[in-house]
Amino acid sequence: MKNIGIKISLYLNYFVFAILLNSVGIVISKSINVYFVTESQASVLEAFKDLPIAIVSFFIASFLPRFGYKKGMLVGLAIVFFGCLQMVFGNAFLYTKILFLSIGVSFALIKLSVYSLIGIITNSKKEHAALMSSIEGFFMVGIAFAYILFPAFYSDDVNSWLNVYYVLCVLIAISFVFLLFSKVEYQVESSASTLKEDLIQSVKLIIVPLVLVFIISAFLFVMIEQGIMTWLPRFNEKIFLFSENLSVQMAVIFALSLALGRFIAGFLTKRMPWVYLVIICIVISGGILLGVLPQLSENIETLSIIENTTDVPVLGFILPLIGLFIAPIYPLLNSTVLSSLPKSLHSPMSGLIIIFSAIGGTIGSRVIGELFESIGGANAFYFLLIPMSLLIVFVLLIDRMSKKQEVTV
Repeated sequence: MKNIGIKISLYLNYFVFAILLNSVGIVISKSINVYFVTESQASVLEAFKDLPIAIVSFFIASFLPRFGYKKGMLVGLAIVFFGCLQMVFGNAFLYTKILFLSIGVSFALIKLSVYSLIGIITNSKKEHAALMSSIEGFFMVGIAFAYILFPAFYSDDVNSWLNVYYVLCVLIAISFVFLLFSKVEYQVESSASTLKEDLIQSVKLIIVPLVLVFIISAFLFVMIEQGIMTWLPRFNEKIFLFSENLSVQMAVIFALSLALGRFIAGFLTKRMPWVYLVIICIVISGGILLGVLPQLSENIETLSIIENTTDVPVLGFILPLIGLFIAPIYPLLNSTVLSSLPKSLHSPMSGLIIIFSAIGGTIGSRVIGELFESIGGANAFYFLLIPMSLLIVFVLLIDRMSKKQEVTV
């Protein structure tokens, strides 16, 4: 199979970074308990992770094709390898900041390269959508694995959890070696020649109608996904009255359902138009919220603390399964727009995807958090119906625009 080596490398890299990126909540908790920082001090780790992703993506998106996608990923893996090592030997809150700074910078390089290479090593829109969905699905497997890997190193020794970074270093090294010896045949040049022209090109992309509509769509989707992902454990604890441990365990179902949904999407997109699949998934997702939330509002007072999965009510399993249906939306949107652009614009477009996805995730989490506090968790999740409804409109617009003609800048 052509480019099989580089495809495996893309899967490995995404899996490793899924673990690293989504360990932030775990590390925040450990920083409070082990390094005795306050909640507000520990919360800055989110910024140390997210801001470098957005900033690096903006400045290198158009430059990366000339530097080389494979080189970019190798540099990213090297940076995060040493970031993990310094965490082990530093063992202080300062080094957690450096760790997530390295993760943010590295992931920007990885995601830009992965999204651009998908366009290079696939030959049709359906093939592009299938590979995009399966890689994003593997990312979700990594997220779920993070919740299993880190607790495996917990013990009475307060420093034992740091040993997880030795395992992560091994995974990173395997990814590095595999990528180093992987071959990919491509020749794509950036259409700009200087850094200034690169940045201008990225900004000019925003005013392209298809790109502008897509950016809004990506923003809306990530607002939905992150709103659920960030607050589902808290929702489980306060609304379903699960114990703290069970709340986290049940949230893993959401991550696994996201993974399964994206793998299934990779299969289905070869057999049906992407736009039908996305709209069906949005409607079902909205239906799950409308079916579950009213019952929780009515029955919450009858619930008692739940410690075991065997005691979890049916609704407790149904809600996280919403991930199965929102899962296909993001990769299919990304694939549709990227495959409609010239391959020389895939890198700057990927930069815009990363930047506006980060903004959407941040705002979504913030809005749900504010609503959770003011009107309660069950009512807060009703807010997600708004971006879901708007997303259907923008998905139809993207489908119409992408069929007209190839976009040039």
